[in-house]
Amino acid sequence: MRPPLPPFTAETAAQKVRMAEDAWNTRDPEKVSLAYTPDTVWRNRAEFLKGREAVQAFLTRKWARELEYRLIKELWAFDGNRIAVRFAYEWRDDSGQWYRAYGNENWEFSDDGLMARRIASINDLPIAESERKYHWPQGRRPDDHPSLSDLGL
Repeated sequence: MRPPLPPFTAETAAQKVRMAEDAWNTRDPEKVSLAYTPDTVWRNRAEFLKGREAVQAFLTRKWARELEYRLIKELWAFDGNRIAVRFAYEWRDDSGQWYRAYGNENWEFSDDGLMARRIASINDLPIAESERKYHWPQGRRPDDHPSLSDLGL
């Protein structure tokens, strides 16, 4: 079980979103994959995945390429066992070019609170290092750091 469990309230949906943000900011593929059902189904951009092992492999590739990754997620909507999220994350490639990726995710959860389906649409915007907005140390975003809405993103 992975509380909070569906059906979600505004409070538990927001809690689930922050838990996901915190997990992804660890950049630990094994830890992150445990939030998904063993047979989870994903669409990430134009890549289609099925199962935790595929998710772990995907995240390992992702974070080897997306250096200094920092993510903020924000609850958009929820109903029953579904949550919609908007997010933005910053990262740089190995040449030093910075990006801000903007996206939306639709999540569907099993009764035990694990994510069974994740559908993500994401666009990357090259930015100058001076345009970065996420400057906390690698890991969990501090509680007093502005949200996406606060940052105007």
